[in-house]
Amino acid sequence: MCIREAERVTDEAPWLVVGLGNPGREYAANRHNVGFMVADLLASRVGAKMGRAKRAQAEMAEGRLGFGGPKLVLVKPLTYMNLSGAPVVSLAQFFKVPVAHVIAVHDELDVPFGQVRVKRGGGEGGHNGLRSMSKSLASKDYARVRFGIGRPPGRQEPADFVLSDFSSVERKELDFLVDRAADVVEAVVLEGVEWAQNKYHGS
Repeated sequence: MCIREAERVTDEAPWLVVGLGNPGREYAANRHNVGFMVADLLASRVGAKMGRAKRAQAEMAEGRLGFGGPKLVLVKPLTYMNLSGAPVVSLAQFFKVPVAHVIAVHDELDVPFGQVRVKRGGGEGGHNGLRSMSKSLASKDYARVRFGIGRPPGRQEPADFVLSDFSSVERKELDFLVDRAADVVEAVVLEGVEWAQNKYHGS
C-alpha cells in the first residue's frame, strides 16, 4: 500500500523514526548498526523502552518529545537490512504516519566519519535498507539522517567495511556522534529538514 506525500499532514500526526541495522549480538557494534544505536538513545530520551512490536517484525518504542510534544514511534526492524521496508510500512499504516513524517537513520559511506547530515528524498546510494524502505513505502520522499562512516580504507570492500565494528579511535567519538544524530532527528521533528540542515551542516 502506498503512503502518499499528498496525504494531509497535521501537527497531531505521529513521526515514525526508523533506525536501520541488523538484529543479533554479532552485528550490534557494526558501522551498519548505527541507526539502532540512535533509536535506542531516542527511546531513552523520551522515557520509553524498546520492546517487540505486535504488528510487525520489529522492536518499537513510543513517546513524546517534551510535555505534550510530537509523538514518536521509534522502530528497529528485525528483518535484516535488505528487508527493512516491510515492518516500516506495516507500522506506518497502523499509526497512520504519512511519508512526510517518516525519518530513516542510517550509516552513510559518502559522508566522512564525524559528520551527520540530513536530507529529504533522493537516491539510496546503494544502501539496502533505504532501497527496501523506498520500495515498500512506494516513495523516496521521507527524511534521512545520514551518519557518516566514510569510505573503507585501502581495497576493503564496502560490504565488509559496513559490517565491521567502529575502530578504537572512532569509538572515542561514537557516543558524542550518536547523541548529535539524535539531536538532528529531534530538530527535524520540531523544526523541519531545512532548519536542521542550517543548524548542523556547518558543524
